[in-house]
Amino acid sequence: MQAPAKGKLITILSIDGGGIRGIIPGIILGFLESELQKLDGEDARIADYSDVITGTSMGGLIATMLAAPDKKNRPLYGGKDIKAFYLDHSPKILPQPRCPSIIADPMRTITAMAGSKLIKEKLGDTILHQTLTVVIITTFDIKELQPTIFSSFQVKKNPSLDALVSDTCIGTSAAPTYLPTHYFRTKNPDGSVREFNLIDGGVVANNPAPMAVSEVTKEISDANLDFDDPDMKPTDYTRLLVLSMGTGSSKSEKKYSAKKASNWGVLGWLTNDIHLSTVFQSLKCEIYLRIQKIVKVGEASLKSPVSRVNLDSGVFEPLNQGTNEEALERLAETLSKEKQLCRGRSSPL
Repeated sequence: MQAPAKGKLITILSIDGGGIRGIIPGIILGFLESELQKLDGEDARIADYSDVITGTSMGGLIATMLAAPDKKNRPLYGGKDIKAFYLDHSPKILPQPRCPSIIADPMRTITAMAGSKLIKEKLGDTILHQTLTVVIITTFDIKELQPTIFSSFQVKKNPSLDALVSDTCIGTSAAPTYLPTHYFRTKNPDGSVREFNLIDGGVVANNPAPMAVSEVTKEISDANLDFDDPDMKPTDYTRLLVLSMGTGSSKSEKKYSAKKASNWGVLGWLTNDIHLSTVFQSLKCEIYLRIQKIVKVGEASLKSPVSRVNLDSGVFEPLNQGTNEEALERLAETLSKEKQLCRGRSSPL
């Protein structure tokens, strides 16, 4: 790892889980990429401007699609391709049950098998260390009862994590009650085998941005870098530029008190519309929103004013910084300038 050049930002793109609502960040990424292409040419891709791309659940699939190489060692997918991918393939990847059930549904198994086959076909034999930029995917191993983070940073120290990116995608998207646990194995250089029994990464972190920031700062600290600026510390977060993309929320989401939820039991938890992670995301979208309606939501979000959550009230409040579309245009300019500034220099990661 090389020390960051002066003025060089470390850019992190983070994509939340959200089932079929992943089309919303797809629309936003498509717009951002189009702005980058206006500045730097038609070959510009999101991965060219991202030092780290992280994702959970279907966000993990988007992350690896953006970072996986094609035969020319360029990004397999651009930001503009995500929307089309969802429109064409979401029925093959995402289950569409009528309601959560503890009874096995053969149609879900068929859907899961078809989805896994499609993902493997699209991502091919790419393994984690071959991605064009650092990739971090969150999952949870139900046999070990602990999170498993597939991070490009870790593969040299722990080669058992150097898995097929298609396996990490299927694992991080395996929402309990909707898709089966994903099992696969990897082999270490010494011949030993590691098993993985993975479920949805939303169990760990539906928003993987904090996990990515932690990985980046740990990597910098472990490298004991000698920064150009003597006053710069390895954990100086002013050098991190994070674009964290959510997938919205359903207006039907309800809130419950601890007293009301304490006596639910298994069936109560399965039948109440709880937003704990991405577990119920696909269901809510399939029941309440048709995919074209979700597209309209994503497109409308570009025209919405820039806002942030008031941590006291939980309400989004405008920041008088224009629309999200205008903010993305400004972000594209920043990313383009950083890329030009650091042309010919090593990435900080």
